[in-house]
Amino acid sequence: MFEQELSAYWETVVNTIQDGLMVVDRAGTILSVNRALEAITGFSKEDLIGSPCSALHCDICEIARDENGDHWCVLFRTGSLKMRRCTLARKDGRYVHVLKNASLLHDSNGNTIGAVETLTDITEIIQKDHQIEAFQREIRSQDRFHGILGTSASMQKVFSLIDSATQSDAPVIIFGESGTGKELVAEAIHETGARRGKPFMKVNCAALNESLLESELFGHVKGAFTGAYRTRKGRFEAARGGDIFLDEIGDLPLSTQVKLLRVLEETVIERVGENTPIQVDVRIVSATNKDLEGLVEKGLFREDLFYRINVIPISVPPLRERVEDIPLLAQTFFRRVRMKTGKDIQGISEEAMKKLVDYHWPGNVRELKSAFEYAFVSCQDSIIQPHHLPTNILWGQKGQGRPTSVPVNRDEIKKRQLLDALEKAGGNQSKAARILGVSRVTVWNRMKKFNINLRREIGA
Repeated sequence: MFEQELSAYWETVVNTIQDGLMVVDRAGTILSVNRALEAITGFSKEDLIGSPCSALHCDICEIARDENGDHWCVLFRTGSLKMRRCTLARKDGRYVHVLKNASLLHDSNGNTIGAVETLTDITEIIQKDHQIEAFQREIRSQDRFHGILGTSASMQKVFSLIDSATQSDAPVIIFGESGTGKELVAEAIHETGARRGKPFMKVNCAALNESLLESELFGHVKGAFTGAYRTRKGRFEAARGGDIFLDEIGDLPLSTQVKLLRVLEETVIERVGENTPIQVDVRIVSATNKDLEGLVEKGLFREDLFYRINVIPISVPPLRERVEDIPLLAQTFFRRVRMKTGKDIQGISEEAMKKLVDYHWPGNVRELKSAFEYAFVSCQDSIIQPHHLPTNILWGQKGQGRPTSVPVNRDEIKKRQLLDALEKAGGNQSKAARILGVSRVTVWNRMKKFNINLRREIGA
């Protein structure tokens, strides 16, 4: 009785299964299909029943001849098919990726009477694999240099300086505004240098007070100060044989500067609370968003230390100085955030891209990345439009209201920025270059382009 009821309900059971199911006879003629197979292939039951299974154009189907010359599917010779990927042609001409399993059917006497086949649609998984491959290609693309994006001339110069720095063991200092990617430059120097594979330690000199900073850099012995319950190695010891990255070195206290100078001159450190010299072999890579020469003049940064760390200077340009890189960066951040969020947003509108290009980016690349994090939250459409961007970008200037109808002259902005920098630097072109985050040659070229005369313009 149970078997009769089961047979009566079998069609319902088969049509409930999400995988496609197909039964064929010994000649490969389709005898039965379920609804899932109709959905996967686009063919109706009427289209399929009575047709050869080869009508689905599976790209792994193999035909073999038996001893009587009849055509048999290889399945009838091997007996089964397990977890085989293949591609089928749908009725509408599109291709669908499936995972195929198949087994032979036998009668009560053990004779082969046909076969049953299940098909699992894995098209979405294949598409995800292709996306991952695309991202991997992007990582290896020529627009990227060890994680740093940029095709502009100013960034190509940075890449060239990084390559040069890896050929030397001398100290490197990276100048640039906040958010320009100075840490990425430091990582690239380490990853391409002779010390790659050895430790790469990072210290933010602005994040700790003087006593904690010295302990962090040089270590301390037990009882050196309140809370020093055990002896601890500092970052210099931990970085032995490798590189140490001193971020925001312009915030280093004068007393710590003296100790850092000794490390550079004698390659030794002393832990806080003892006076035993410890030899260290570490390359120092530092970074700052400050005018160190200005700090030297004010007595806030030691001149001798400045010249010791300023052996190989690299200036990372602000985003407003490499506008041609904005579309590349925007598309990259768009793809990264889409992959992270899984949100089905297809692209960036031309109007939104124009807003990104026209904005002055005081927060540089970091601000651009944050803009896309915001846009993916605010956008409920398929394309990012201008109104999905943060309001400061939408209206052109941070902290200002709606822009006037007066068009922005980019050359005039660059000229004004250059004049301001030259004025702050007292006419010193090298200082002006550091303030702007560009090279001295760039400053000279812009002075020539805008016909700037130091005596006439700023009285230098």
